[in-house]
Amino acid sequence: TLFRSVSGIGQLDYAFIAEETGKCFFSPEVFNCQPPDTGNMEVLHLYGTEKQKKQWLEPLLEGKINSCFCMTEPDVASSDATSMKCSIVRSGDSYIVNGKKWWSSGAGTANCKIAVVLGRTGNASSSRHKQHSMILVPMETPGVELVRSLKVYGYEDARHGGHFEVHFNNVQVPSSNIILGEGRGFEIAQGRLGPGRIHHCMRTIGLAEQALQIMCERAGQRETFGKKLYEHEVVAHWIAENRIAIEQARLLTLKAAKSIDRVGSARAKKEIAMIKIVAPRMACKVIDSAIQVCGAAGVSQDFPLALMYSFVRTLRIADGPDEVHLSAVAKMELMDQAKPLVAKM
Repeated sequence: TLFRSVSGIGQLDYAFIAEETGKCFFSPEVFNCQPPDTGNMEVLHLYGTEKQKKQWLEPLLEGKINSCFCMTEPDVASSDATSMKCSIVRSGDSYIVNGKKWWSSGAGTANCKIAVVLGRTGNASSSRHKQHSMILVPMETPGVELVRSLKVYGYEDARHGGHFEVHFNNVQVPSSNIILGEGRGFEIAQGRLGPGRIHHCMRTIGLAEQALQIMCERAGQRETFGKKLYEHEVVAHWIAENRIAIEQARLLTLKAAKSIDRVGSARAKKEIAMIKIVAPRMACKVIDSAIQVCGAAGVSQDFPLALMYSFVRTLRIADGPDEVHLSAVAKMELMDQAKPLVAKM
């Protein structure tokens, strides 16, 4: 992976770093480890040509530029990634990109210089997972339009360039900007999203740790009905259950990270899908109980809990909704369970 080859550490080692950066909203930017740049760096490192690496990967690694990732579309159900309609059409030595994207992470930063765009290059006769490709689109290319920034639960989502609606109107880029080749978009996406989900989940665990700390501090400070909040059994149980849930999520995520290091993202896809379900659900529960203990203050601007909840709840949709991952885990589990039965037959 990019981390091992460039920094000497693998996904398992980086997972601990990601947890610590998750405890502070702006930490990832301090260490140039913010999404979507880390994922885009992985794409260029694993699949980019030497020219693409020289032009875009090196300045990204050096923190000189930022990037955005354009996959989700407003006019289709993007949980089914095969439904993406943005077109990438070959025209001589160029490709013409047309389409609408939204929730394009990182597009709002002034230093965003390059977009990684998923679009359709194949026709209906192609395999459904061979119809899409990824292409590099410089942000200053004529026809690239930043339409609007998108709010998350009413919050201005300005971190790492926020999330934007971006339109591509007859955008022409050189044919050399295609990544890996036509029809390889889903192959690239799986290579990109696997490590990215480790990072998201570990940052989420760091966020949950912060929420639990706030909860415990509040439970020790406030009194109701003649005793400290933590002396009420229901609050004590919340604290215990939150600690257990955090530890469980962390161990499962570390197992997934180790699996990626050992066998790669493709063979660790069940573990990756499981943590994408478990970590955001856990953090939502932890933050919700912390809000409850803090009372009215928990939903105010005086505490970070409401903002934390908006981030974490969004993760149950981003990078694939829970339901898609649950279906994938069930299918893989059934196949795994069937193997010994087939062998016996």
